[in-house]
Amino acid sequence: MPTAAAAEPLLRSVENGVLWLTLNRPDAHNAFTVPMFKALEGGFDAAAKDPAVRAVVLTGSGRAFCAGQDLREHLERKPEFVDELRKRYNPLILKVRRLDKPVIAALNGTAAGAGLSLALACDFRLCVPEAKLFTSFVKIGLAPDSGSLFWLGSQIGYARALELEMTGKPVTAEEAERWGLVNRLVPADRLVEETRAFARPFVEGPAKTLALVKRLYNHTLFAKDLPELLDYEAAVQQEAGGTRDHAEGLQAFVEKRAPKFTGE
Repeated sequence: MPTAAAAEPLLRSVENGVLWLTLNRPDAHNAFTVPMFKALEGGFDAAAKDPAVRAVVLTGSGRAFCAGQDLREHLERKPEFVDELRKRYNPLILKVRRLDKPVIAALNGTAAGAGLSLALACDFRLCVPEAKLFTSFVKIGLAPDSGSLFWLGSQIGYARALELEMTGKPVTAEEAERWGLVNRLVPADRLVEETRAFARPFVEGPAKTLALVKRLYNHTLFAKDLPELLDYEAAVQQEAGGTRDHAEGLQAFVEKRAPKFTGE
């Protein structure tokens, strides 16, 4: 995990096949700014192009994960909401989902608004017990964006999601774990270590197959009906069955040994 440098809105480092992206505006609770968006998009683009990167971790510096939009910057720039969402927020959410590699959100503190949406768009979430999760849009007279209602609804059900969106009340870390919003709670002093351990199976696993699993998950979220989904599953399985890692997995099973995946 990189050491914080005050001038950079996003810190990047690669460690044992994992790209760490650290939101780095701790004095502003890592709120989004235009430079941070550009840096995040660049980070996910780099992850997509680098075969040595097998997983991505997104976390924050300081006491918060991300407070959402920097409202001071928003007041100064006064952008049109539709333009801001279509040019910055929506492309970032789509990059996270379209990246053919696991993305882990290591929630070192509170996530609010679009910061929570970004965390929910990730594939996995580890969370410190002190963190709270806020939708918070309604608190400033806005509707949900960045897929907030979709992610909440698909993960905890729309009745509960709608309650959170319309009241803006916080979700504690314990509630988030119980509801399935986060994979596990981790003490703050062990978050980096536990996140490294969580990412290890993705680094050592069959990269092409993991990419196909993520594509299949995305398709499952948006499939129009079961027959269409089953047909897509068959096509994905055909592709997975043609990988060298599948052949290695079969051979290892027959020989009663651990497979040695190469990502091919």
